[in-house]
Amino acid sequence: MTPFRMNLLSMQNMMNSPANAFGYSIAGNYMRASIEVMERLTRKYEKPEFDITETEVDGAKYKIEIELEESKPFCNLLHFSKKKCPKKLPKMLIVAPLAGHHATLLKDTVRQLLPYFDVYITDWIDASQVPMVYGEFDFDDYIDYLIEFFNLLEERVHVLAVCQPTVPVIAAVSIMTDEKSKHIPKSMILMGGPVDARENPTILNDFVTDRGMKWFEDSVITTVPNNYPGAGRKVYPGFLQLAGFISLNLNRHLDSYLELFKNLVSHNETDADIHKKFYDEYLSVMDLPAEFYLQTVREVFKKFSLARGKLKSRGREVDAGNITVPALLGIEGENDDIAAVGQTSAALDLCDNIPASRKQYYLQKGVGHYGVFSGSKFKLHIVPVIKEFAYKFD
Repeated sequence: MTPFRMNLLSMQNMMNSPANAFGYSIAGNYMRASIEVMERLTRKYEKPEFDITETEVDGAKYKIEIELEESKPFCNLLHFSKKKCPKKLPKMLIVAPLAGHHATLLKDTVRQLLPYFDVYITDWIDASQVPMVYGEFDFDDYIDYLIEFFNLLEERVHVLAVCQPTVPVIAAVSIMTDEKSKHIPKSMILMGGPVDARENPTILNDFVTDRGMKWFEDSVITTVPNNYPGAGRKVYPGFLQLAGFISLNLNRHLDSYLELFKNLVSHNETDADIHKKFYDEYLSVMDLPAEFYLQTVREVFKKFSLARGKLKSRGREVDAGNITVPALLGIEGENDDIAAVGQTSAALDLCDNIPASRKQYYLQKGVGHYGVFSGSKFKLHIVPVIKEFAYKFD
């Protein structure tokens, strides 16, 4: 699409030129809007920035510096450090999903939790950018990374897992329990994840169930081309993941772009900028290591290994029932069409040795998958639940 997009950019420059009288006409407005919509649809969106520079704690504002706490071949552990803040806040490790989007998709999650927690986040690296010399990265490596990060942060932390990492977080905590680790998290906060994908299956779940593993290996795995640092690596490309997400709500996305077109024609820059801001983030995707993607499909969505008590990692038994130390909070969205109601709450039953007094469930009405961790309802209703729960068991 690059040559086509280069032509669009040239046409865009011509239409936006102050010397082009046609650009000021009604027909020019329609042509300019059409060109901009097409350019945005063919653009390769780079990884966005977190754009978090300050936060407020107890009425006082503090600057935020994003520090690299630990660097791994496939993930960076970032710390949102509050400079000169005298108050010691509970540590919160946000485990971002390795599912196509960058960790910046959770920037609103980070922003809303910063006033109450000392926040860290897993910033997963696009597999196309990881040279082959670093080897493969699979589901077991993901679990090992989490255990390493829990140990690295020294004191026990609260861990918040959004969507995909709910299963590996439970697995990591189970393994740490068996190993009698001193760094088992104080609480596990699981949000909109496929802990038991058999519960209330979605279109996504049915799609995976109806196809064999060979179909996934043959149809959605490709090789990173030579013009990338990760040349030769087998990946599940981000653009296919994005196509899958868009297909779940195709009409909504089409309506959104039609609305953008209308706003561009009428020079409604405010509403147009809201659309652009959302889709600059939503359309920025990353490639996943093929071995991680295929193992996740097999263990989480086809064999339901954790829910059935059959999950193993490098020969280590994973038993959610052996977890006793952390408190457990499950959060779901009423209209979640990716991890439907019941899939996350299943963790409360699986972790049956955590006392009922240390477990809690919260269902947010009127939100879909992304509303579980961002947006107005997340800020007004879910953040207070997270804060109260974590502080109770800190």
